[in-house]
Amino acid sequence: MSRESRPGAVLDNPVWAALDGPHRGFAEIGPAGLAARYPDGVSPFAALCDPEDPRAWADLAELAGPGQEVWVTGLPTPPASWETLMSIPGVQLDGRAVRGKEEPEAVLLGPADVPEMLELVELTRPGPFGERTVELGTYLGIRRGGRLVAMAGERMRPPGWSEISAVCTHPGHRGEGLAGRLIRAVAAAVEERGDSPFLHAAAENTAAVGLYLSMGFTLRREPVFIGLRTPDTKA
Repeated sequence: MSRESRPGAVLDNPVWAALDGPHRGFAEIGPAGLAARYPDGVSPFAALCDPEDPRAWADLAELAGPGQEVWVTGLPTPPASWETLMSIPGVQLDGRAVRGKEEPEAVLLGPADVPEMLELVELTRPGPFGERTVELGTYLGIRRGGRLVAMAGERMRPPGWSEISAVCTHPGHRGEGLAGRLIRAVAAAVEERGDSPFLHAAAENTAAVGLYLSMGFTLRREPVFIGLRTPDTKA
C-alpha cells in the first residue's frame, strides 16, 4: 500500500489501519493501492486510505468489481454512483480503562470449532462472522455440557489496538455474566501482547452498550456501518 494511516488516529479509520498494518497478510489491495478489503469469509469490511479522495473510491470499485456489495465504516460520504443498501449507526468504545482478567472456564476456539461458532452467531446475531473470521485473532468460548454457549474474540487490529468482537451468549445462558467474563479474558490477551482493546457496537443495542460502559469502556466516536453496492459499469 502506498499510504500510511495518520499517526495517532488509527481508530478513525480502523479497517484501513488494520489492513495496512497487523492484518496486511489478509489484505486484498486495489490496483492503485488506495483501497483494501478482507477476503470473503474473513470479514465483509473494506476500507479506503482517504475516504474523501475520489481516487480511493474508484480503486475500491475496481477491486470489488461492478455491482458488488461492500461494507465500510466511519463517517464516509460515498460518491453518488454508489448505492447505499444499509446504514447502521454505531458506537466505537475505547477499552484502555478495562481491567483484563483471565477466565479459567474459557477455552481457546479454532477452526475445528467454526461450525458451532457459526451456529451460535446465527442464533444471537452479534455482527458479521464468517467461516474464516476465527483466523483474525484469539477467540475464547465457554462450554456447558460440551455445548458452546458463549464466545468473544478479536477482529480488526489497527496498530496498537485490537477490536473485541463476536461477543455473544446463548439465550438460555444470558444473565450469568458470561459475556463480561469473556470480554475481560480477551482483553487480558490483548493487553499481554502490549495492545489496547476497543469495541464497536450498533447504537441501538443499548443493552450491550450499557454492559460495555459498565465495564469501563468509554465512548470515543459514533461511526456508521454502511453497506454499499459498487457502480454497475455495465449499466
